[in-house]
Parts: sequence; C-alpha cells; structure tokens
Amino acid sequence: TNLIGPYICSRYAASHLRVSKGCIINISSTRALQSEANNEGYSASKAGLIGLTQAMAVSFAGSGVRVNAVSPGWIDVRDMDTRQLVRHGEPALIPPLTELDHLQHPAGRVGVPEDVTKIVEFLVDDVNGFITGQNFIVDGGMTKKMIYQE
Repeated sequence: TNLIGPYICSRYAASHLRVSKGCIINISSTRALQSEANNEGYSASKAGLIGLTQAMAVSFAGSGVRVNAVSPGWIDVRDMDTRQLVRHGEPALIPPLTELDHLQHPAGRVGVPEDVTKIVEFLVDDVNGFITGQNFIVDGGMTKKMIYQE
C-alpha cells in the first residue's frame, strides 16, 4: 500500500489534476535511504515511492502538475498514539522522549508533525511551481550523520 496506493490514486486523479494544475505530494520516509534490520519491505516500498515520484514528475511534465515527495525521519507522534490508545480503552503508557533522543539529531531535537506540514505547505504553493520530481528529507540532519553503535 505504500507504493501501489499512491500510484493508483494518482492515475485516477490525473485528468482532474491536469485541469486544476494541482500537485501531488507523496510521503516517503528516510527508511528509503537508511534501513534497519528486518525492515526490507517497508524500506523498499518507500524507496519505490521516491522513484515513482520522479517518474510521475516526468510523465506530468508540461501539464502544470508538479510531483514531489517528502521523507520524514523520526517524527514524535506520541500525542496521536496516546489519543488512539485512549479511544480504544487501552492504557496510554508511552514513555517520554529522552535527552539523548533529541541530542542525537544534529538539529538538537526530534521532529514534530508541524515540521512535515510546513514543507508540504511550501510545496503546494503555486509560487514554487518550478519544483518538481524532488524528494525533501525532513529529519533534523540525521541522514547526514554517521552513527556508530557503542
């Protein structure tokens, strides 16, 4: 669903997007660029989504439709997780983030959902009509940092 869903939705929306000069923003992941053990399917699907983004940008070229991707890294969604657990009657025992969680990011903190929405808002703005086929990494610099286990 990480790859096929966006592909099918985009195909069905294509004619409407061409008329409205809309844009497509695919949400990938930094796991497309850096993986963890036993995460092959997820990593491959998110890497495929970046490839799909680039291919669709070329296919839509000249139509006024722009296609880009955003690849978030660690985004703190614990508040959303807590609300989901409580809604289903489960105890919300989600541990707090540690200082190390924040300090391991070159930006000095773990990301928040607003970090992702800001780049999406930027990309959908018509002022940025020359940007297409790109993948924007929102990870506080983590994919640029060498990490060694101690």
